[in-house]
Formats: sequence, structure tokens, C-alpha cells
Amino acid sequence: MKKEPGPAWLYDLLKPHVKRIVVCNPRRNALLKEGSKSDRVDARELAELLYTKMLRPVYHRDHGMRVVKELARSYVTISKDQARVMTRVKALYRSWGIACSGKQISTVRPRSNWLEKITEPGVRHRAEFYYQQLDGLRSVRREVRRELLQESGKHKASQLLRQIPSIGPIRAALLLALAQTPHRFRSKRQLWTYSGFGIETHDSAEYRYLAGQLQRSEKPPQVRGLNRNYNHDLKNLFKSAATNAVAKSGPL
Repeated sequence: MKKEPGPAWLYDLLKPHVKRIVVCNPRRNALLKEGSKSDRVDARELAELLYTKMLRPVYHRDHGMRVVKELARSYVTISKDQARVMTRVKALYRSWGIACSGKQISTVRPRSNWLEKITEPGVRHRAEFYYQQLDGLRSVRREVRRELLQESGKHKASQLLRQIPSIGPIRAALLLALAQTPHRFRSKRQLWTYSGFGIETHDSAEYRYLAGQLQRSEKPPQVRGLNRNYNHDLKNLFKSAATNAVAKSGPL
């Protein structure tokens, strides 16, 4: 089956009744883009790709992390929504020529002073609605944060992750939910690639004939940069942890 919102529950529903389930990423199946497209054609092509072992499965297992995973997903989504609302508030003030920066504009105490700078009543009401939305998201975010920390604390892996510098309670909980288990990766290189830190190299004409003998070319492979297919939330977590580690005094 294709990786869509449905396979999450469909995987759990069918797993006890079949020998093997493969959830694949349709972006990696370029062969499905050729020719006509319909449900019957897609099913046939998926069956052929599965028979030839050309499908790349997507990891789908529970490991007792379902609650932590859903809470982490809620926390990340609400945090992004809060950042978007904050961006709308700043954009509103800047559209009226009011300079604003930092987090002072979102705090409760000087909020009335900021609203008084907007002379247009309709625009002022719009800013008030944004503030109400921001306060609601903050309240929900605190509640989700509390439940996430409480649930992640039940797992021993959370305590081990917190021993890493710059990996606090929230980062440990998110890392636990995003990675789930280290056994899903064959080696640390697979983890690097999944986190967006895998180096991609392109090379061609690796061998050539010299004096009638086949020799390997001394030309080094071309580095094209980091891989682009990765878990964005996990990469942001590692980048923020690294930035925090180099900015403070400590073992790193």
C-alpha cells in the first residue's frame, strides 16, 4: 500500500492477519508515473514492483511509542501554528509602519500599549483576534508539553538521551518519538541520512584503460551536498541542539 494518512490504522488492522505488509513511499516509485493511471493499473504495478523487490518500504511499527508519538506530533504542530500566528501579528504591525522585533510584542503586559499604536479600529480588532488565538495556542501547548514529558518519562531511553549535552527533556521526548528505536537503522549512516545529514556523491568513469590495463581513476567523487529526502523535524532538532551546544560552555 502507498504511504498516505490511511495506512497508519490500516497497517495495525491487517498486520495480525497477513504474513507481511509493505508500506511504500510513492515518491520513490518513479516507475508508477509511466503510462496510464488508475487504481487497477497502480495495484498491478505495485504488485510487480513488490515481486521484483523494487519497493522501498516505510518504517511502520509501534514499540509502545504510539502515545509519545502522537503527543510529539501534536506538540510540533501546535508550536508551528503558534509561530505562524506570531508572524501574522508582526506582519500586521509592520504593514502599518510600526517597528516590532523580538518577543515583547507577544507578551501580555505591554500588549495594550502595542494595540494603541494602531489607529484604525478594524485593524486593531484584527490584532486582538490574533492575540486571542495566540493565547489559546499557548495554553494548549503548555498542556501538551506537560503530557508529553510525563509520558516520555516512562521510557528508560528518555533518561539515556538526556545525558547527551543540549538534549533536554523536550528534545529527548521528541527524539524518542521521531526515531522510536535505534534498531530500525542498520548503522549510524542510515540515521544520518534519515536526519538529513547524509552526504551524496556522484561519480562516473571510475575505471579506464592505461597501457592495456584496467585501472581505477584517481579522480575523487563529486560531493553534491546533503541528502534532500529526510525527516525535517528530526533535522531541526539536531540542528537546534548543536547550535545550543556551541553557544554555551560545556563538553562540546
